[in-house]
Amino acid sequence: MKVRKFWGWGFQDQVLSKEEEASVESRIALNFNLDEVKAIPIPLAKEIDLPKPKIETPQALEKVLSADHLERLNHSYGKSFPDVARAMLGSFPHPPDLVAFPTNQAEVVSIVDWADQNNVAVIPYGGGSSVSGGVETDVGDSYSGVISLDLRNLNRVLEIDKESRAARIQAGIFGPALEEELKKSNLTLRHFPQSFEHSTLGGWIATRSGGHFATLYTHIDDFVESTTMVTPTGVIESRRLPGSGAGPSPDRMVIGSEGILGVITEAWMRLQERPSFRASCPVLFDDYDKALNATRLISQSALFPANCRLLDANEALFNGAGDGSKNLLILSFESADHEMDTWLNRALEIASDEGGQFEIPQEKKVDAHKSGASGTWRNSFIRAPYYREASVRRGIIQDTFETSITWDKGFEFIKILKEKAAEAIKEISGKESTVTCRLTHTYPDGLAPYFSYSAYATPSTMIDVWKEIKLMTNEMCVSAGGTVTHHHAVGRDHRIKGYDLQRPEGFKDMLVAAKQGIDPKSIMNPGVLVDPKGFKHKHWMDT
Repeated sequence: MKVRKFWGWGFQDQVLSKEEEASVESRIALNFNLDEVKAIPIPLAKEIDLPKPKIETPQALEKVLSADHLERLNHSYGKSFPDVARAMLGSFPHPPDLVAFPTNQAEVVSIVDWADQNNVAVIPYGGGSSVSGGVETDVGDSYSGVISLDLRNLNRVLEIDKESRAARIQAGIFGPALEEELKKSNLTLRHFPQSFEHSTLGGWIATRSGGHFATLYTHIDDFVESTTMVTPTGVIESRRLPGSGAGPSPDRMVIGSEGILGVITEAWMRLQERPSFRASCPVLFDDYDKALNATRLISQSALFPANCRLLDANEALFNGAGDGSKNLLILSFESADHEMDTWLNRALEIASDEGGQFEIPQEKKVDAHKSGASGTWRNSFIRAPYYREASVRRGIIQDTFETSITWDKGFEFIKILKEKAAEAIKEISGKESTVTCRLTHTYPDGLAPYFSYSAYATPSTMIDVWKEIKLMTNEMCVSAGGTVTHHHAVGRDHRIKGYDLQRPEGFKDMLVAAKQGIDPKSIMNPGVLVDPKGFKHKHWMDT
């Protein structure tokens, strides 16, 4: 097994080249008018001291529980900016006492039962790619200890129903392994979040992950047929059905539950045949409002492109997909059944009516979506976490905030959030910042804007500066009528001044009651989504 970074994204051999590191330094110096840019060293695991485990491994669970130093480091945090920053600084005050590696559902049940009996908090862990504080193991002083429950060994496709195009899949399987196994049957889940290589099916379900499709099948919800979840009071398994009107859906309670109710161990997932027909074309716009309107019209046309992502001019520039003068709409269609040229041509007609400029590729290529401006942006998108690591080492904050809003408010919403966020970041950090926007997903009734920014700080101040900015953007998105997160989950980072304001009070009471019913001792992922009855979890972001 390849060794994962405890201080960053991916594996230890996935780092920037010297040339890329130099490019990051040059951009930082230019953006913030600095004469010198210093970098802190990458930490070594052996140089970091961890508190001794507060709990002892019970004999019955010796084979599945580990106090390994590197595993405790890796399971302390996810991959949000403060997670990476704290890890880079070697700060691990609250690691898990033990890390669990069950190999089957029965062992998950045994671990959860033991934890419930001994007041041990349990943090379900898939790939650890959370960017919202969803797997952090700082659970306060109300517990005897904390376990990070890693599902990596529940990693098989158990059953494939080709007639119904569905499969029963264990929750700990990573994206690449899942697709490789489904490929043998010419099937695909076709769910590719940015974290695809380093995230799991269970993690996608628990966090309501957003994936490959920019329209129609935007979230993992659309692919879930049934779920199985281990809770402190028993196993909950929903019936496998294409649809049902029998009361509220049990799967909807599981999807997005973020580990507060139990551990997702497997699911039946709806699949598709692998696409063999593709058509794609980038479209340029001089006017951003017209580009937005073209995107709206395409989203409401029932053409349902697989990719319909709009990058403003600065977003395209910063990702090497433009010179900063044009807004870029990336359009692509795919099918396993028929040619897609007709769909693409109609979308291009709509874009052209709004001032879109394009050249349809003369030569059809299977991987045309990976070339040109579309391909440049795609490569930058995939490499972004590694560039962020280089910035963290220099104290510079590179981060994002994403939301969604209805079309009637969308145009003004994007303009106001970009302006207000840039002003606030300047006030907080002391230096100018450009806030860029791309649309990650679109719907007939609305859009999902995804904002990116860089902010000046130093290694000693970057966590505090980030915290101020995060709280500001949380509140800004919600107060303007949007959501605090469209597809990055709530975790702990989006609760304060965000989800706690967005969530209806009555629904909070429903969640608290549900948690009380199946997790009465509140051992499951404390601090995420809600505070259980009679319990207030203090998080480091609390003001």
